[in-house]
Amino acid sequence: MTISLFSGQGSQFPGMGKELLEAFPELDEVYAAGSDILGRDLKAICFDSTDEELARTVNAQPAVMANSIAALKAAQAKGFTFDGVAGHSLGEYAAMYASGMVTLEDAFRLIKARSEAMEEAARQSVGTMAAIMKIAPEKVEEVCNAAKNYVAAVNYNSPVQTVIAGTPEGIAEVSEVFKELKARVVPLNVAGAFHSKLMQPAADIFYEAAKSISFAAPAVRYYSNVTGGELTDFSDMPALLAKHIVSPVRFTSELAAMQADGADRFVEFGPGKTLTGLVKKTLSDVTLINIDSAEALENL
Repeated sequence: MTISLFSGQGSQFPGMGKELLEAFPELDEVYAAGSDILGRDLKAICFDSTDEELARTVNAQPAVMANSIAALKAAQAKGFTFDGVAGHSLGEYAAMYASGMVTLEDAFRLIKARSEAMEEAARQSVGTMAAIMKIAPEKVEEVCNAAKNYVAAVNYNSPVQTVIAGTPEGIAEVSEVFKELKARVVPLNVAGAFHSKLMQPAADIFYEAAKSISFAAPAVRYYSNVTGGELTDFSDMPALLAKHIVSPVRFTSELAAMQADGADRFVEFGPGKTLTGLVKKTLSDVTLINIDSAEALENL
């Protein structure tokens, strides 16, 4: 059973996808659709931005999604097929498109609304994130729950990597505790406390925008960050996607559910190898491939 995985925010880098587009000119339709919906030149954002410009939420989210979808389309042109999809945070939107749940245009409409709402919420409430390494997620939760300032575990990435989000004071408070526990603390260069309650204003705004989108039942298995397993109820996707903005990313639970369902081959689409690395740290006896270039397609 083959699962297509889709990268999240933070994996972006200037120039990503350019080589793939040059090898497959027909992929321009992805960037053209995105540019039309965004009202901005998506290729310029992906290929010509500085690191700082590309890292902005309103740029990173549509850029990473476009790159992921383009990589998938290139693979499909070579005959690639899959049985299920999953994404990490932002990656869920490429996964929705890949599953047939939304059209390409609606995927960009959703990500435009999401990225704009999240950037504005981050501007209004100061928050940040950090990755905690070499310590069990249960201990990360315990430390966060005991903190005086707001901080929470928000990304369950692997058995030894959990991302936390909260106020700068909350992150600083628990960072000292984690260092005493011999855990490694890596501050993340992000604009806000994503997947935490500090993003509630963004979730509320996004929900209203998402209600205008038509969602179809997926043609393959769809695994959800919110539930940590296969999603089977698609009756209110706007509410689920709004909840997704303020809920933890339960990626390790998703991986366990996929393997239990028979998944033994994971193919990551999008810039970098972040998800491939997380799968490697979490599951054994699986095949891992990441597709971010024309050359990588030879591995399928």
